[in-house]
Amino acid sequence: MNLPFAIAAVFATVALAGPAVAGPAEDIIAKEKCSKCHTATTTKKGPSWASVAEKYKGKPDPTAALVDMLKTGGKDDHNKVAASDADLKAIVQIVLSSK
Repeated sequence: MNLPFAIAAVFATVALAGPAVAGPAEDIIAKEKCSKCHTATTTKKGPSWASVAEKYKGKPDPTAALVDMLKTGGKDDHNKVAASDADLKAIVQIVLSSK
């Protein structure tokens, strides 16, 4: 009788804790203060992540180009992000998955 309750409690705990656990990409986003210029859905100084995702939707994989832009600052004079290529790819995936 207690087993179903225990299973439900475990699932609820995992479901609620999941969003609170930040990965390396989220840590870098916070450390680099990306939210100073970007938000997920509204334009600030820079475009929203959702508008970036929309811009690249349906195009060949833009990951390499966006990683390069984060590393070098690109043409738009974006702040350079000091992180590994793997972490930069994870950041790009977060941006491209924004809606």
